[in-house]
Amino acid sequence: MQTADRYIVALDKELVNQLRRQSLWLRDSWLWLLREKGISGSALDLGCGPGLVMEALGGRLDITGLDSDPDMVAMCRAKGLTAVEGIAGSLPFGDSSFDVVYCSFLLLWVKEPAQVVREMARVSRRFVVCLAEPDYGARINHPAQVERLNDMLCEGIRAKGGDPQVGRKLRTVFKRAGVEAQIGAHAGVWDVETMRREMEGEWRFIEGTAAFGSDAERLELKRIWEESVEQGEMLLYNPFFYAVGEKR
Repeated sequence: MQTADRYIVALDKELVNQLRRQSLWLRDSWLWLLREKGISGSALDLGCGPGLVMEALGGRLDITGLDSDPDMVAMCRAKGLTAVEGIAGSLPFGDSSFDVVYCSFLLLWVKEPAQVVREMARVSRRFVVCLAEPDYGARINHPAQVERLNDMLCEGIRAKGGDPQVGRKLRTVFKRAGVEAQIGAHAGVWDVETMRREMEGEWRFIEGTAAFGSDAERLELKRIWEESVEQGEMLLYNPFFYAVGEKR
């Protein structure tokens, strides 16, 4: 049997690392949300990537993953997960195929998020769930010298074709898809020790995403970032919104 390690070289390692970090941060909140809403049964993970969310929620849901990237699908299968290749806006499943259809960190990268949610609703018997979408426009960085990282992150995501403020638009997206949804936000302000532990990984994400004006600006912001973390002064909050729709 092929192993997952074979496929990691074909993927963007920093992307996988960021997805892994996000899954670790949000896993307990996701499980709480599933329990709170009574979500169980068969599930489709839309835009499943390397299967990290599937692994986090597999104890509660019977999950099939779908991704447009064949390398991601192969990586899931190499780990023993069920995954198929497909396009989010035109799902290769019949109506009402799953008890719940969910996605996470997907809608910020699609051109027509309402069409994706419409397809999610079509193949779901009951629940249509967005587990997490970020709003980088509402991100808080402190001290003030690093606040401009927010604009740089937004600019960098837009340059890659994404919508950095999709989190605040979830109610509109679901409404346009014909799905009434409860909207909420996951809690998440790191304590000082967590911030220190996550400092390197978070800066790698910023460095790979933000649109810096110059190398000198990047290095200066990194210096301020590292000093404020080490001194215990850094506060970082990035809201991750969720949406839960239920078909009646």
